Amino acid sequence: MSIGLKRGTVAVEPHSVEWEISAQYMIELLKEILGEDIVDAQHIGSTSIKSICAKPIVDIVVGVTDFDKIMRHNQALAEKGIIYRKENVPQQHLYICGDFENDIRTHYIHVVIWGQEAWNNYINMRDYLNEHEDKAKEYSQLKERLADIYPNDREAYINGKNELIEDILQRAEEWRRQLAK
Repeated sequence: MSIGLKRGTVAVEPHSVEWEISAQYMIELLKEILGEDIVDAQHIGSTSIKSICAKPIVDIVVGVTDFDKIMRHNQALAEKGIIYRKENVPQQHLYICGDFENDIRTHYIHVVIWGQEAWNNYINMRDYLNEHEDKAKEYSQLKERLADIYPNDREAYINGKNELIEDILQRAEEWRRQLAK
C-alpha cells in the first residue's frame, strides 16, 4: 500500500493506517502555515472511512472564513509542496500535493467556507459512512466496480458515483439532524 496515484487514473485499495498518519501530518502542517486564518481542518473522503476501499489519495478539507486570507499563504504553501490548482467548483479552492515530475497526486486539499454546505457535506458523509457499515459497503462495492471499468478515466469513475453520493449526502444530513435533537 502507498499514497499516490497517477493523475487521471483510477485504482482503489483497502484502507491503510498510512492514510490516517499522512492526513494528520498534513493537517498539522496546514495549521502551522495558515495560523489564525484557518478555522478547522479535517481528514475526509474515502481514505477517512475505515471500512471501505479508496483511491490512495488523501483528502483534507480546510474550513476558512475568507478565501482571500488563505490566498496570501500560497507562496508559503508552495514552498512545502502544497500547490494551488484552481477554484474547482464555486466557493471551493483546490490545492494538490504529490510527485509532480511523475504526475502523481498524493493529497487533495479542499478549501471551503467553514460551516457552509460544502464543509457540512464533507464532514457529514465521512461521519455517516463511518457509522453506517451497510451504506459504506455499498459505496465501496460501487467504487471497486467503477475502478475496474474505468481504470484510465477518472471523470467517468467520478460521474458513476454521483447518484449514490447524492443519496448518502441526503441520508447523512438527516442523520446529523437527528443526532442534534
